[in-house]
Parts: sequence; C-alpha cells; structure tokens
Amino acid sequence: MANPGYGKRSAPEQRPGTPRDFALLPMRERYVAGFIDHLPEGAAMSVKQLAKQLPLYGQQAVSTALMALSVAGHLRRVRCPVGAGDEMRWVFRTFWSRTARDNEWWTTYLATETATQAAGPEPEATTPPPPWVPEEEPPPAPEDPGQEQGHESTAVPQQRTPDQAPDAEPAPPDPDTAPATPQAPEAGPSTAYLALARLGRNDHRLALSADDCAALEAQAAEWLARGVSVDYLTSALTAGLPAKVDSPVGLLRRRLTDKMPPRLPAEDTEPDSPAPTVRRILMECTECGRPGRPEALPDGLCRPCRATHQPPTTEAAEAAEAADVKARMADLRGLLRDV
Repeated sequence: MANPGYGKRSAPEQRPGTPRDFALLPMRERYVAGFIDHLPEGAAMSVKQLAKQLPLYGQQAVSTALMALSVAGHLRRVRCPVGAGDEMRWVFRTFWSRTARDNEWWTTYLATETATQAAGPEPEATTPPPPWVPEEEPPPAPEDPGQEQGHESTAVPQQRTPDQAPDAEPAPPDPDTAPATPQAPEAGPSTAYLALARLGRNDHRLALSADDCAALEAQAAEWLARGVSVDYLTSALTAGLPAKVDSPVGLLRRRLTDKMPPRLPAEDTEPDSPAPTVRRILMECTECGRPGRPEALPDGLCRPCRATHQPPTTEAAEAAEAADVKARMADLRGLLRDV
C-alpha cells in the first residue's frame, strides 16, 4: 500500500469485471492489467513496486506495459496539491479504469476532479444519537410560589414595593432630593462651521463673523462630503492669498465654488474575500513523468514520448522497405563484380 493520499484511484462508471476484460490486449499487458485491476484502493502503483510483485517481468517491461495501458485508455497518472499554505504538498495518483476510455472522457473526468478539489470537502452530516440515548427533556416550568408543596422554589423572587392603602396617593417628590430631569444636549457647531471659524485665527485676512460662517457652512460641508479632510479644505482656502483682502466672505465663497473637488465613488472599506484557489490536477506522461494538462497529453503521453513510440506510417514503412531493397541489390551487384 502507498502512503495515505497516494496510489491507485478507481474511476467511476466501470462495468462489472469479467474473465475477458482485457482479452484484446497483448499477453504481457493483459497480465499487468489483470493484476492492477485486483489491487485495492490506495495500492502502490510505481514501476518498482509493481515489478516486485510481478515475477514474470522486470521494471522495463512493466514500464512499457503501463504505457501501452495508458494508450489503450485504462490508466492515467496525475499529480495534485493537497493542504494549504506552507503545509501544501504534491501527491501522485494513478487513476485506473477497467473499461477503456477515450481522451475526451479522461479530460472531462479530470476536470471534474479539479472542480471537486476547489469546492472543498462537504460538511459532515450530523450523526443522530443512538436509540438508547434519551431525548433532552424541557426544563420544568417554575411553580407558583403560593402552591409550594414541601420544598422551596428556586426561582429568583421579583422585587416588590411596600403595600399601600388603596386610597393613598403617591407622595410628591422632594425638590431637594429629587434628581433634576436631564436636558437634551444642544447640538454643537458642525465641522465645516468650525473649519471656517478657525480661518481668521490662522490668518487675520480671512476673519469671518458668525453670520459669514453660517452663510458659507453649506458649501464647506459639501467639500467634506466629497471625501476631503479639514486640512485639505483649509489649505485650498488659504493658498495664494493677496496682500489685502477687502471681503473675506466674498473671496471664500468664490474659492469654495470654483475649487470644489470632484465627487469620488465610495471606497469599499471591507476587504475583498479571497477568491477560492483552484487546484488543477496535472496529468503526468506515463512514460517520462512530464506534467501537463490532460488535453495536452493525449493517450497519457507527452509529444516526445508519443513520437518515439508511435508506429511508423505506411509511407515511412514503404520508403524504408524500398531503401532496404536498393541496399540489398547494391550488395548483390558488388558480389557479382568480384566473381
């Protein structure tokens, strides 16, 4: 058995096993496929481990057989990340299907496995209590204090006022001891009003009266509503003043109108929730172990390995045969000359 998380994984939707499952394969591949098919989930699938268990073939023969099974659609090797943060590691798995699948089926299935890992494990269902565990009973209702039967009530008694005669009227409160009724605090000046009032304290050329501050308060409040600070407002109103200001209120009204800052969209102060990390399953070349996406590794082989083990085409075979014939004829002519 492989380490937890590694090893063999059976693909879904397989037909039941029969004695003729791998009858169309060559003898060596049929022998290796039958052995792998009977291995349990999580069994070690490395070439070295399989060769130790198969006495008829060595590591090279097992590796070639696995490549043939990958081309036949029974096997795909993948690597996928597990864990999170510094604890993340790569695990290597071999998906096995007794039923031969084409490249489109394997690509769709591995994409589904990627989406399943990105979604994360489903929440565990609540296990119902065993039948022998009694159900929780509701707490008993508090008994009437006037109907106690031989035991004291544990309920906290309510606070009661002393009994008074039915005709008695409540005594008027003593003005010396009665607390004074709290008055609602008066609303203080706004931030915009205070910013305008402080202009004269900082620079006597911009001294404003109370009426002037009240008249300009709405415009200054509009500045603050657009996201600027009080310091920004003060700097914009006091920058580049002339040597003499005849009408402070007129100058400030003009500056508040002409230098009105633009309205910016409200910024989202809440941090954006991190997007879920999609952990893509990478398929490995069955021959050399080169990783890649499933669609880039048809038959489970990378391009160099596929080109190496691909049988020659008809044209290539005919050209090679013609070259052999020409070489053979040249040898025969040379022999005739020697005679």
